[in-house]
Amino acid sequence: MKITNIQTTTLKAPLKNPFITSLRHVDALEDLVVIIECDDGSVGYGEGAPTPQITGETMGSMIAAIAYIKPHIIGLDIEDFDTIINLVHSLIVKNTTAKSALEIALYDLKAKSEKLPLYQMLGGTQTRFKTDITISMGEIDKMVTDSLDAVALGYDTLKIKIGDDPQKDVERVIAIHDTLDDNIKLRLDANQGWSAQESVSLLHALERQDIIAEFIEQPVRADDHEGLKYIKERVRTPLLADESIFSVKDARRLLEMQAIDYVNIKLAKTAGITQALELADLCKGFNTKCMIGCMLEGPISVAAGVHVASAKADVITMLDLDAVSLLASHPVESSIIFNESEIILSEDVGLGAKYTNSTPIIN
Repeated sequence: MKITNIQTTTLKAPLKNPFITSLRHVDALEDLVVIIECDDGSVGYGEGAPTPQITGETMGSMIAAIAYIKPHIIGLDIEDFDTIINLVHSLIVKNTTAKSALEIALYDLKAKSEKLPLYQMLGGTQTRFKTDITISMGEIDKMVTDSLDAVALGYDTLKIKIGDDPQKDVERVIAIHDTLDDNIKLRLDANQGWSAQESVSLLHALERQDIIAEFIEQPVRADDHEGLKYIKERVRTPLLADESIFSVKDARRLLEMQAIDYVNIKLAKTAGITQALELADLCKGFNTKCMIGCMLEGPISVAAGVHVASAKADVITMLDLDAVSLLASHPVESSIIFNESEIILSEDVGLGAKYTNSTPIIN
């Protein structure tokens, strides 16, 4: 299975509703798809979402990064998998989402060469999962309505986007909490919107109301490691790091500082599957549970995240892989079942997802 060509194209899909956080407002998904072809006719698919506010990448930069790597791996055999993966990561620094898209396609091909579903190739056995769903930031009444709608669809865990207005954030969470049954779990995500002192004050305000979320995600700036530790030492609500962790090195520092409770693994930050698996192993060594999350992505990227969740189910105990459910439609054929909160992996070899749109490919 020698690699004969690598092409890129765009995956465009409308959202059911605008996706609104303290960092951005998105009305439609536009991701990069990587298509790797081999001499035996095998095809591998990868995907990455340009998220300049978080990874620093745009569609143009991702296309350029892949074009830079492409000539170095054309002609290589997929059986030289470790060599190819090392090249992807050593030829260019950063560009984590572009590398992730390439890696997903390469892992898809490797699993196909072994005639196994990807999760089985990675050592996983679990096939059924439940994810939360994101409640976009907005006016309180709208967020309450959206929360009730999500529960009606079968979700029992909601991730509430906050972080633009401290006082309003408290009111939002209290209103949602008081409207829902006690069995509905809340996860809070401030997307770097608060200071450390604001975080403690706001979480104390919620805790005085007996509202302790499953976690508060990345309340402070990504580089404010001391701020994370300051918060963790002063609140009862568990603290999950997202944008602060791109690499194993990042996670090790925060875990050694005892600055966080949980780690959010995203393939777009870890530059793909390889380091995501290493990050999960590191967290296991620190007895720290992980969530696997996603950017605003389509079924190809999300599928890869589910396979990783299966491979590391002992440490990845939480899923935030709701992006497919946020789409009104998409041009991806998938054997994986995405049924709102329920995700079920299939026995198809490889990733279980392929791009089917006839949009012209960008070479």
